[in-house]
Amino acid sequence: AYDLMKNVLGMEQDEMANVFDEWNKGELDSFLIEITRDILKFKDADGQYLLPKICDTAGQKGTGKWTSISAMEYGVPVTLIGEAVFARCLSALKEERVAASKVFSGPTDEFTCDKQDFVDNLKKALYASKIISYAQGFMLLREAAKVNNWKLNYGGIALMWRGGCIIRSRFLGNITDAYRKNPDLSSLLMDPFFTSSISSSQSSLRLMVSTAALTGVPAPTFAAALSFFDGYRTGTLPANLLQAQR
Repeated sequence: AYDLMKNVLGMEQDEMANVFDEWNKGELDSFLIEITRDILKFKDADGQYLLPKICDTAGQKGTGKWTSISAMEYGVPVTLIGEAVFARCLSALKEERVAASKVFSGPTDEFTCDKQDFVDNLKKALYASKIISYAQGFMLLREAAKVNNWKLNYGGIALMWRGGCIIRSRFLGNITDAYRKNPDLSSLLMDPFFTSSISSSQSSLRLMVSTAALTGVPAPTFAAALSFFDGYRTGTLPANLLQAQR
């Protein structure tokens, strides 16, 4: 979302900070939105914004990698976390990326849009992606519980996360409510609250994924969210051809 605001809309840091501040007052209220606002506002001792001075190579402590490995082992499509890990891996290839940037150019067509309309759609796309990522995470928990014969309190888990951690988020309360109403819920996406939220946001997610592709801005987790959603809502997938090939 930050990259699209910066490189598609050409927004300045103070503008972006204001957007994240506004988002933090609604359904996107979360720890990460809050600190992103603060990071965008932060200036160094010389009075210049700090963010542009930070090298664009992201490290990792391993939790995303371990989750992705577990998802593979249990056969659960936790695609957003996987793509997030791969995006960090790609960012680490700094020298190669700099060299490639001198060889390859992206789209050259001028992109025009209404800024506020774009930001509104971006908010909905982020919200939809976030819901899908949490749905995938709970799918992994459910499968692990089935295989290991665990009895997990999914609503309690969401409540624990809401109590204070990096993924602390307002809608963890909605997740707790969903599992309290139906402890055997097959997917968060099938709970009425989240079904309605995704249904009203999917067009914005499609718009952001297509805009990112047309403007040459990498948006791997938005794309992964949309691809998963389209696969999940499709009654007949082309996997019959995969089986025939095997």
